[in-house]
Amino acid sequence: MKIALVHDYLVQYGGAERVLEAFTEIFPKAPIYTMVYDRKLMKGAFSDKKIHTSFLQKIPFIGSHHRLFPLLMPMAIEQFDLSEYDVVLSDSNSYAKGVITMPHTLHITYCHTPMRYAWDDCHKYLREFEYSKLTKKLVPFAMNYIRLWDKISADRPDKYIANSNFVASRIKKYYDKKAVVINPPVNTKKFFISKDIGDYYLMVGRALPYKRFDIVVQAFNKLKLPLKIIGKGPEMNKLKKYAGKNIEFLGHLKDKEMSRYYSKCKAFIFPPEEDFGITPLEAMASGRPVIAFKGGGALETVVENPPAPFTKGGTGMFFTEQTPQSIIKVVKNFNSDRFNSEEIREYALGFDKEIFKKKIGEFVEKEYDNNKC
Repeated sequence: MKIALVHDYLVQYGGAERVLEAFTEIFPKAPIYTMVYDRKLMKGAFSDKKIHTSFLQKIPFIGSHHRLFPLLMPMAIEQFDLSEYDVVLSDSNSYAKGVITMPHTLHITYCHTPMRYAWDDCHKYLREFEYSKLTKKLVPFAMNYIRLWDKISADRPDKYIANSNFVASRIKKYYDKKAVVINPPVNTKKFFISKDIGDYYLMVGRALPYKRFDIVVQAFNKLKLPLKIIGKGPEMNKLKKYAGKNIEFLGHLKDKEMSRYYSKCKAFIFPPEEDFGITPLEAMASGRPVIAFKGGGALETVVENPPAPFTKGGTGMFFTEQTPQSIIKVVKNFNSDRFNSEEIREYALGFDKEIFKKKIGEFVEKEYDNNKC
């Protein structure tokens, strides 16, 4: 079985890149096809892999400005010649599923989400777009083309894997395709339970508008409780301007440092509606409870009213509205004594990376055998 891996672009290391990393461990000899690869921004990730890039790679500063070229991306992903492969496994947030394969080739796509800025988030994307007024006026015309291409390209994969039931329902809505759900991997070995719990709450991630860091900062300004924020992102400077002295911005940390902050936090705060959400499970792998917005992928990972074998409060609590007031209400009622760290970590182990690799490997082998018949 000769297999190729396809990824949208390698310009940051996030959840999708962790999935790709797991794919390379299952299929270590498989080359990676991606539209853009920035070695510096990836900080060495995938540097030992054979990587094929598109013509977009020749554009100066493309790594940090790839979002300026949406109209070129369909052409870029379609240029790859994958005719020599028996299986193509694409890891797609947007364009990777649109590669063109031969009739004999089995194309499986691991879909993190239907392209959000083309479908349900298109109006929000336009409001939050950070470029000129003229560019904003032109964006809807580009989105019409992208939406048409996305719908057409959705027919190209033979099989869909969704990262959550939430995403599977969106795949059905926008693409009219059925998807098998295999949750993304969590490297639980990096995290541990600490006996010494601090007095601070924790938030981790890239500060983007949809992540809703703003409502957490506003809530903790009023609560006057310690909050630590790990990560970077375009919203971070704005958040720092109105954050109180009880809120500490730690920036980007190495894995070992981040694991320590996870393990000692009173609780982890998760305000966005994500397609799945890895960071809550990293907190759970550290034995810490999660306070999450009741929507999206968090509904599939945070257990508020626990069944057996839980003996205590499950893995966390929900707030029902993306407002500071809703967060304040839940934090005021939060009691860490309701939760058992060992039970929380045991639950998180069910999402371990090795389980993910086993499920993906078995799925690919099964579908490849079926495709040969």
